[in-house]
Amino acid sequence: MTNESPRHERKSAEPGEKVEKRRSTQDEATRRSENEDRDRRRGRDDRKNGRGDSHRNHERDRKRKDRSRSRTRSRSPKRSRKDKKDEDQEEDGEIRDNTPPVVEKPKELTARELERQRIIEEELKSGRLDEECDEPVWSMKKAQAEKKSRMCPYLDTIDRSVLDFDFEKQCSVSLSHQNVYACMVCGKYFQGRGTNTHAYTHALETDHHVFLNLQTLKFYCLPDNYEVVDPSLEDIKYVLKPTYTKEMIAAIDKQARMVRAYDDSTYFPGVVGLNNIKANDYCNVILHALSAVRPLRNWFLNESNYLSIKRPPGDKLTLLPQRFGELIRKLWNPRALRTHVSPHEMLQAVVVCSKKRFQFIKQNDAHEFLAFLLDTLHRALNGKEDKQTIVSKTFRGRMREYSRKVIPAEDTDEDRYRKQRMPEYQDTIKETNFNFLTLDLPPAPLYRDVQLQNIIPQVPLSTLLEKFDGKTEKEYRTYNDNIMKRYELLKLPEFLIISYKRFQKNQWFVEKNPTIVNFPIVNVDLFECLAPDARHAHKYTTYDLVANVVHEGTFEDGNYRIQIVHQGSGKWFEMEDLHVKDMLPQMIVLAESYIQIWRLNKEKTRDERAEEDETTVPMETA
Repeated sequence: MTNESPRHERKSAEPGEKVEKRRSTQDEATRRSENEDRDRRRGRDDRKNGRGDSHRNHERDRKRKDRSRSRTRSRSPKRSRKDKKDEDQEEDGEIRDNTPPVVEKPKELTARELERQRIIEEELKSGRLDEECDEPVWSMKKAQAEKKSRMCPYLDTIDRSVLDFDFEKQCSVSLSHQNVYACMVCGKYFQGRGTNTHAYTHALETDHHVFLNLQTLKFYCLPDNYEVVDPSLEDIKYVLKPTYTKEMIAAIDKQARMVRAYDDSTYFPGVVGLNNIKANDYCNVILHALSAVRPLRNWFLNESNYLSIKRPPGDKLTLLPQRFGELIRKLWNPRALRTHVSPHEMLQAVVVCSKKRFQFIKQNDAHEFLAFLLDTLHRALNGKEDKQTIVSKTFRGRMREYSRKVIPAEDTDEDRYRKQRMPEYQDTIKETNFNFLTLDLPPAPLYRDVQLQNIIPQVPLSTLLEKFDGKTEKEYRTYNDNIMKRYELLKLPEFLIISYKRFQKNQWFVEKNPTIVNFPIVNVDLFECLAPDARHAHKYTTYDLVANVVHEGTFEDGNYRIQIVHQGSGKWFEMEDLHVKDMLPQMIVLAESYIQIWRLNKEKTRDERAEEDETTVPMETA
């Protein structure tokens, strides 16, 4: 018997069994002595025959292993203490307790377990599980499929008012960008969902259970670590990553009704505020203006247009189209949680691509940022001088430039006559592309007028456009020479960007020109700016205003705001960071316009629109 056997078992054993055990031990001792004598005789024979000790030791070890193996085989299998006790009680004649054991009631299943059991039974009946029977049980795919739950008890803890997916997708603890999850209760970002990750720890410490993977758009319940499948979570997925079909994109400009956000506020898609982090209002107005350009907006609303674009490995420009497209999709989201968007990720991409030239903590020039953004987007989309992109198709026009050197005034008549025959003093013709037109403002008055008031000058837009009529010359001074230039347009773009030169840098500071430009918001005709040989190729030459960027104050301490028109309703809105308000069209011309975007009207020709104006004016006067 082994040492684990109780003491009363030794007392209750019969005498016959004791005799048999004693006899077996005697036989084993006799067998052991005979084996030792045999080994002793073999050792003497080995010494006589000259065999070494290694062979003898090897034989001894082999025999010892054989004896231990035969001893273990001869042992009977162990019995449990309960069986031995029952046998001893039967042999001693004691009465056993024959009462049946108490059967515990089965635990009631939770709602989630009942739902899972129902789903499994349906799949067994339909035969869907038979297809996966050949797969191993431990496969990750099957394990994840079995862990899916359509009834999570923690869905009521989700707080949509704290969710904000506009910021950079990185863990709030480790600052890592890989495998980031968003807590649906507090809105914070954490990494991973394993047992040693920050999201798992957060779930245990704060009792927050529902998390969203920001890359795969899957919901998980931690620390139970099962995937949550529920149709009520689709609105959160859409806020994180809005998607648009071709039908939705085509119907955007036809929507004349406001939509309602989760915070119960109403808004027009595309007319929402942009958060001013510190001093990025010059970026916000440009982003708003470009989002109002129909072909550019429709192209970036479809994410598949730019996801397949390949750039060299490690190229920083890859990030800019993705961030810009993501911002455009959020601005036009009809199912938003709130009526404002933060351009944080877009601005970070701008800082990286511009090598910190444009930052959101320091004020800058909106015109320079617009030129940088259009050029960088064109290059990021693999555009070149001879290869067009959506940027060049939308904004690029073509002009002809005439330039000649100016003969110095101090030259004699002979020198003038001689230089007039030289090629460099003749007109040089060059054709170039342009993305926007820069108009020069007349200088502001230095002294007060007769009424002792310093009146701000006003100038009509038609006067400023004479710069591109091919006749008006302007002198440009360089370090060595003075050059006279005149321009005429060869091709009109679909969307024309006009920039007014309000800021002029001198040796000490940046001076602003406060001249007000008077312009109509519709039917601006550029027919006279076209070259005579290019006019027959342009059926439509009139433009309507789409966006107007306004600057107030000085260059360092001023601020920007934008006025845009909603195409579906025809209403004008003024946006300054997070503030959005509607306005009258007559108030647009009263501000100091800096940048304007005009849309080419392809519905009516210039003659048809001129007839409409003639019929409209008499009716208004009457």
